[in-house]
Amino acid sequence: MIKFISTISLILFYLFANCQNQQNDSSIAASFFSKALTNDWAINNLEYLVTNFPKRLCGTKAASEALNWSEKTLKEIGADNVFRQDLMVVHWGRGAQEKGLIKSELFGKNKINVCALGNSVSTGQNGITAEVIEVQNFEELQKLGAENIKGKIVFFNRAMDPKFFYTFQAYGGAANQRTKGASEAAKYGAIAVIIRSLTLSNDTFPHTGVMRYDTNYAKIPAFCVSTFHADQLSNLLKKDSKLNLYLESSCIMLPEEKSCNVVAELKGSEFPNEYITIGGHIDCWDNSAGAHDDGAGIIHSMEVLRLFKELGIKPKHTIRIVMFMDEEMDQRGAKKYAELVEKNKEKHIAAIESDRGGATPTGFSLDVNDSIYNKVIKWQKLFNNYGYYQFIRGGSGVDIGPLKKFGVPLFAIMPDSQRYFDYHHSANDTFDKVNKRELQLGSAGIALLVYMIDKYGL
Repeated sequence: MIKFISTISLILFYLFANCQNQQNDSSIAASFFSKALTNDWAINNLEYLVTNFPKRLCGTKAASEALNWSEKTLKEIGADNVFRQDLMVVHWGRGAQEKGLIKSELFGKNKINVCALGNSVSTGQNGITAEVIEVQNFEELQKLGAENIKGKIVFFNRAMDPKFFYTFQAYGGAANQRTKGASEAAKYGAIAVIIRSLTLSNDTFPHTGVMRYDTNYAKIPAFCVSTFHADQLSNLLKKDSKLNLYLESSCIMLPEEKSCNVVAELKGSEFPNEYITIGGHIDCWDNSAGAHDDGAGIIHSMEVLRLFKELGIKPKHTIRIVMFMDEEMDQRGAKKYAELVEKNKEKHIAAIESDRGGATPTGFSLDVNDSIYNKVIKWQKLFNNYGYYQFIRGGSGVDIGPLKKFGVPLFAIMPDSQRYFDYHHSANDTFDKVNKRELQLGSAGIALLVYMIDKYGL
């Protein structure tokens, strides 16, 4: 009988303790969101970043100045430790404004908005003029063969597929023409390529991005063209297959530059040598202010530290905030961080990335094993109160991806993706496209996830 009573008492104790934990977690969650939503720190600092340091592609003065600003700001917030992880980055320069011109005997001359893809070689000062051949994919190139392609400009016009609700799937389905299209066309003797911008919007902004050359083939100039002008070019080609396209660029590959990741820490009280990493990338494309990509992710990450400090929460594990450099070109910041994790034998219990914009958050993507997923999914009700309804199995992000080989559980915040590619890699990615409350909801949600991982472990 005594044993039975003791068992009942133990069960009641655990039920009471669990209830108390849930109440405490709800209170902390409310505090994170209240502090984020009633303070303009995030939106003010995003405005400062993108206004003062736009076009911060790795290797540029703007990128270096943005790193200095982030280091200063993290110290001001109250980080226990701020340091740099030195690395070398490529320095590709765009040069003068690119030119694109359709020349048709039937329809005259029409200017089109183009820009070079990252890593592209220049056309030279005289530009390139040639006939155009339109294709949808690499299979069409192969069928056409060198006899139909040699000496021409290949126009890849495969649009992002609008049927996908999650627009990153549409992006992934069309991205290979940008990253590999130049070398695929060069196989068959093309002298340049022009790629339909990777966006679901119909606009006049060229959306750039990195491309990679296959060293087995000639390096030919690579451009992107706005979706509006891609449609125009396609329509004119149907009526005049012999029209010419003039393209001009002056991009150049410069000597590599010294750069770094900036890392801030809030030291853990019980496990100072175990880390929860949160980060975004501070670089952006040189045709862009980089507000959504990835100014929002930088601010999300920094504000996690601010929220913990303002609420006086002392984590058990060390929280690391990382300003990753060079996500857009060669991901050297991500590689350097992972290299140092391995070299220093650091233990990371989780890593979280914000690199999908600053729109309304909908949940988190989890790249974790079944055991961890089943644990985290039990926290979902707490997050539901603030619009975080999705806890799905999926990828994380480019900058924390290299940590996966060490068995680190990876997470990514998932904002509403419907408008993200309206801005991505373009001059349209400006401060006014970010909503203050949506940005603040992202910071608070990441802070709450960090708190739960720190408290309960994985």
